[in-house]
Amino acid sequence: MKKVELVEAVANETGLTKADATRAIDATFNAITGALVKGDKVPLVGFGTFGISERAAREGRNPRTGEKVTIAARKAVTFKAGSALKDAVN
Repeated sequence: MKKVELVEAVANETGLTKADATRAIDATFNAITGALVKGDKVPLVGFGTFGISERAAREGRNPRTGEKVTIAARKAVTFKAGSALKDAVN
């Protein structure tokens, strides 16, 4: 589902205009992003939990040359689906 399709679905479900639905979705995404940047978890009951995991620096290989390459440490966004979402999918 693309963002445009999500906006249409939210607008149809809520009766909002597409412009209002777009602003609501953007505000939701910005709130989730802001919380993750601060290091907070974002639990959405019945849907799932967004979080951050720390990835340690490691050594990898360039697949083209086989040369060893150092991969820097970084943070990665994680998502763990909630039971209601899992049940809906299955």
